[in-house]
Amino acid sequence: MSEILLQYLLFLAKTFTISIAVICVVAGIIITSAKQKTSKKGRLVIENLSDKIKDQLDETKSVILSKKQFKLLSKDQAKETKKADKNPAAKPRLFVLNFDGDIKASAVTELQHCLNAILPVLDKSKDEILLKLESGGGMVHAYGLAAAQLDRIRQREIKLTVTIDKVAASGGYMMACVANKIVAAPFAIVGSIGVVGQLPNFHKFLEKHSIEFEQHTAGEYKRTLTLFGQNDDKARRKFHEELEVTQELFKKHIQVRRPELDIDSVATGEHWYGQIALDKRLVDQLATSDEIIFDYFKTHDLYTAKYEQKKSFAEKFTSAAQMMINLVKSNLSADLR
Repeated sequence: MSEILLQYLLFLAKTFTISIAVICVVAGIIITSAKQKTSKKGRLVIENLSDKIKDQLDETKSVILSKKQFKLLSKDQAKETKKADKNPAAKPRLFVLNFDGDIKASAVTELQHCLNAILPVLDKSKDEILLKLESGGGMVHAYGLAAAQLDRIRQREIKLTVTIDKVAASGGYMMACVANKIVAAPFAIVGSIGVVGQLPNFHKFLEKHSIEFEQHTAGEYKRTLTLFGQNDDKARRKFHEELEVTQELFKKHIQVRRPELDIDSVATGEHWYGQIALDKRLVDQLATSDEIIFDYFKTHDLYTAKYEQKKSFAEKFTSAAQMMINLVKSNLSADLR
């Protein structure tokens, strides 16, 4: 009986701890919001990727080779380095960027900051950019801006390679097609060149509950389909017409950048795996981003660039409190299994 009581008291203590943590988080956010504006300043971080890869290779060799073999190899590498220092011939540079897209293409801000920093220092005769792209698409205007950022690279005549390891569909492909070369993994999802618009309508629900909805506009097509009003065929036709216009712009965007495509056969809204996308000329090569980057490692100096957003005090506080809550929850669930 005493053991059951002890377990019950422990359960109450942990529940109380979670409640206090939640209260602290809410209170902290309210106080901080009242006293401090959120800071959105960030910083650009550029790292030497070639050095990282070299260190990894050296570490592997130190394990798999005998001490004598590794010592001889190290001497040879030291000689090559010394020789290179005496006769410096700058290698071409490759900057590796990442774009992890959500529905709003939020990563476009990081992409913009990175390009602002590195484009002015690149030599168009030899330097290149590689973008590791992952996105299932999203809002037209957001991905249009992201594609326009990549167009800045092409306008400066700098070679751009886009790699797709998992998915670059719809808005993701809108970005990818800007590149000089698109590389996809064999089972990466590519394509989905199409436009979709959908929304629920609550008119019948409101009517059933005797709730009136009013909407006033100036301009015949200021609003077409609506969430709460009664939609008619005229509004539906106009909405569909707007989708068709967007689709035509999408197709033109791709056709200009990949003229070898049979655009009408691929702009059906379908998506394909990398192997089929290669046959349809949506991509130029099958490989993973790691393979491509390692190939560049042999001939280029590699760098990564990313823009790190500084978190406000409220964001840091919330993050720390959430970690504490998750820890307590995990312990609680372990005890009650």
